[in-house]
Amino acid sequence: MKVEEKGHTINIKDTQGDIASFLEKITSNYNSFKDHNIVLDLTQYATITLQEGLSFLSLSNKHREAKKSFVIVINDFDFNDAPEEMMIVPTLLEAHDVIEMEEIERDLGF
Repeated sequence: MKVEEKGHTINIKDTQGDIASFLEKITSNYNSFKDHNIVLDLTQYATITLQEGLSFLSLSNKHREAKKSFVIVINDFDFNDAPEEMMIVPTLLEAHDVIEMEEIERDLGF
């Protein structure tokens, strides 16, 4: 797992190639990330199933309830299949754009 902090956001990239163990690591280390916006970079995977994407749903919900952004970056994914409460985008640039928009919304009280 590679962790990179950029201002109010932490980028976390899987380096092991196993989504289940990546989720386990993030969950066990969550307290060190909880005060930042989180971008999970899963771009190294050629394909990710809907079930694998949904495995991050409870962590995403927990983080968003704390008024922080949680964005997953997946290259090849049917974004229409993802539930509305999950933010999944195809590029890191879009992930950071989403976080900026969500920060503005929170500042305005939405």
